[in-house]
Amino acid sequence: MTRQLETAVGAKSIAAYRVGLDLDPARPTHVEVARAASEWLRPQARRLDHPVLIRHLLWTAIDAGKPIQLHTGHGDSDAVLHRSNPSLLTGFLQATRETGVPILLLHCYPYLREAGCLAQIYPHVYVDNGLGVNYTGPGATAVIRESMEMTPFSKLLFSSDAFGLPELYACGALLWRRGTAAVLNEWVAADAISSSDALRYAELIAHGNAERVYGL
Repeated sequence: MTRQLETAVGAKSIAAYRVGLDLDPARPTHVEVARAASEWLRPQARRLDHPVLIRHLLWTAIDAGKPIQLHTGHGDSDAVLHRSNPSLLTGFLQATRETGVPILLLHCYPYLREAGCLAQIYPHVYVDNGLGVNYTGPGATAVIRESMEMTPFSKLLFSSDAFGLPELYACGALLWRRGTAAVLNEWVAADAISSSDALRYAELIAHGNAERVYGL
């Protein structure tokens, strides 16, 4: 994995789907990793769901200095929703704060406020709000507004979170453009921000933050 990380833009974890985010944040010892590997490497093993090995992989990505995407909130049937609340990562975020390695909270819905608070508190935490926008359709503007309540504008990233049909990518981008424009226009009309502020925020969220975090 270390060799693969050398050329990777970032790493990604679905720990929320496998063991939940309420995992032990501490770096596992070599002895713990070896024991966990022997427990998991059995004929019936089909997927990686050992909490010690998942922690080991997270810390391996930290050591490589690569941005880490962590699925949080709504997902597929493997996820237990209350165990995918990003606030459960507080211990891990505290343990990795001094490394400076970016942690990107993906999806977050319905825990957008919790994710925004974490991004506000921890300098290395970011929020990517793709899935909630795509799944809420006409209600996407409310989701976008909520994601912008606490998350610093320099830490919020757009994604369509689409897969499969190309139309889903187009719809995700369209919903984001419309919703973000609606929220920013409201703030301009209320004299809360200027038009130049609105343009700068939109550019940061649309691509600027991603380019900076991933080194693109």
